[in-house]
Amino acid sequence: MSSDPDKNWILRADSLLLKYGRNMVLKDVSFELTQGDCLTIMGSSGCGKSTLLKSMVGLLRPSKGNIEFRNGLLWGKSDLPNQEAVANFGVLFQGSALWGSMNLLENISLPLETFSELKAAEIEEIAAYKLSLVGLAGCEHLYPSQLSGGMQKRAGLARALSMDPQILFLDEPSAGLDPINSRQLDELILELKQSLGISFVVVTHELESIFAISDDSIFLSPSEKTIIERGAPGVLKSSSNNPEVVRFLSRTAAEDQNTAG
Repeated sequence: MSSDPDKNWILRADSLLLKYGRNMVLKDVSFELTQGDCLTIMGSSGCGKSTLLKSMVGLLRPSKGNIEFRNGLLWGKSDLPNQEAVANFGVLFQGSALWGSMNLLENISLPLETFSELKAAEIEEIAAYKLSLVGLAGCEHLYPSQLSGGMQKRAGLARALSMDPQILFLDEPSAGLDPINSRQLDELILELKQSLGISFVVVTHELESIFAISDDSIFLSPSEKTIIERGAPGVLKSSSNNPEVVRFLSRTAAEDQNTAG
């Protein structure tokens, strides 16, 4: 969590309790996302990273507590999330979730066609621009099956950007990518954060990405089922007194493959 009291938060979680039926996944989860920052959610397999992300984007209602976007609660009395808040979110799922029967221009246009009243020509122009932002200008008429893994991630990111979100949520964005493509994706995230002023929430176990993109982080423990450390990853690695945190942040490349989930 940011230690600067003068910075403004854009999203805040307060005392979250997250369950699947009777199975408790996380408890007493509280943190803030500072405007313009990249917050990473990290921890070993089974710690609840993806579950927390689902609640933050409006897919899983907390059993207790709430999430506040600026001055409005994400979850009210209804089982459905506050749509005005959700409209400010963009999500890149782990598998990119592109429609295989649509080319890239059609994939990126889909949210605009569904949720805006823009004309077809305007939508096509915006979709092409979003593709250019992620380095895919000229690829508008390619289909997902024609793309490399890195290009698919970029296309998914372009679609997440289509509605000009204030927060981008990324679920294991580097999963399945080789080191070069993973590094390029990290660089793109940093570029978008700086040029567009977007705030990011990233679920990842990839150490190189964690240290490259994070302004702040929270560390979830599968045994404690809550946050056990907060702060910039580099600071946590050098100053944390929690052996679980230090061990996670000091992993070797060979150990890295065992930490997903």
